[in-house]
Amino acid sequence: MELVTSLAEFSVVLFGVALLAAQLLVHEAGFHLGLRRRQAGDRGEAVGLVVGGILALLAFVLALTLSFANTRYAERRQGTLVEANAIGTAWLRAKAIGTPRGEEIAQLLVDYTKLRKSFIVTDAEHAADIEELNNRTNALQSTIWGHLSAIVREQANPVTSSLMAALNDTFDASTSERFAFQQRLPPQILWLLLGMTLLSMSCIGYQLGLKGKPARILVGLLALVWTVVIVDILDLSASRLGTFRTTTGVYDWTLRGFEGGVTVPPL
Repeated sequence: MELVTSLAEFSVVLFGVALLAAQLLVHEAGFHLGLRRRQAGDRGEAVGLVVGGILALLAFVLALTLSFANTRYAERRQGTLVEANAIGTAWLRAKAIGTPRGEEIAQLLVDYTKLRKSFIVTDAEHAADIEELNNRTNALQSTIWGHLSAIVREQANPVTSSLMAALNDTFDASTSERFAFQQRLPPQILWLLLGMTLLSMSCIGYQLGLKGKPARILVGLLALVWTVVIVDILDLSASRLGTFRTTTGVYDWTLRGFEGGVTVPPL
């Protein structure tokens, strides 16, 4: 799994090319094996039934992994929305407090939003930067909570309690988002998908070899389609690979909402 992930992190295209080459290689191996069995007089009447069953099972595995990957992608997107909304709510309540510490919390939440946005857009190859962002997030959370503790000790009332709840939701949302970004396709499912793909391609080659009718162009197109689907599944399931990345637009909207501040209109 680490080898596959490392290859995908280096280049998703390279991973796709390697997978496509592997499929064509096992197909040729199966085709030549089928040719030898044909020359030995084996017509393989039941081969079509077995190949059909394997292809049906491959379709099921593809659907299973695609559903899993899409769920992980949706969780990351929903996580950014939940976190941005939680930050915005905490900022509004900090502004409503009206004390110097409340203003300081609001300003720290602006920095916190920028930090969370950086966490989302950092590539997987910058593992040290991601760890640094997590450390800075923890430190900023401690600072914000320290100011909140002082406010609560000075004036314990429903208003400060609502700010405490909003900040707690904000910090919980960041933990949930960090957990969602660490989730990947389980290695057992990935290896099952890759193994079923290679097995299916070799069985197709074996069946064509028994018939003595190569169809390399059509098989190449089939292998290409399977490769694109598998690469997309891997891209969807991984948080920092390829083109299926979580958008940071909600954080930008939240930051723009901070620019105007809060104006108390006259009665």
